[in-house]
Amino acid sequence: MKSTKITYWVTTILLFLMEGLMPALTSQSEMAKESIAHLGYPAYFGIALTCFKVLGALTLIIPQIPGRLKEWAYACFFIEFLFASVSHAAVDGITGETFIPLIAVAVLLLSYTSYHKLQQQ
Repeated sequence: MKSTKITYWVTTILLFLMEGLMPALTSQSEMAKESIAHLGYPAYFGIALTCFKVLGALTLIIPQIPGRLKEWAYACFFIEFLFASVSHAAVDGITGETFIPLIAVAVLLLSYTSYHKLQQQ
């Protein structure tokens, strides 16, 4: 139980930092804008993506949020990470940047499975 709780909080805090805090602080930087444009997405997509990332990250980190909303946040992050990987592969070919979102999927799946183990106890 203790190791499951530690796994849950470590992975969930990592997700919060990657998907909540970082985008909130850097979304309007030139590098972020260039990255969105490089992948072929319009500028407004980056703004919308940042808003949803922050909301999803808050949903995962706040314990009082209902489980059903957390399920949606996990699903949306899973889709986002997969599409990020596909976008990088489609634009730049298979490079190191293609696999970074898949590492985030592994962290997400660890958080998700430990969340469910905690809910069953």
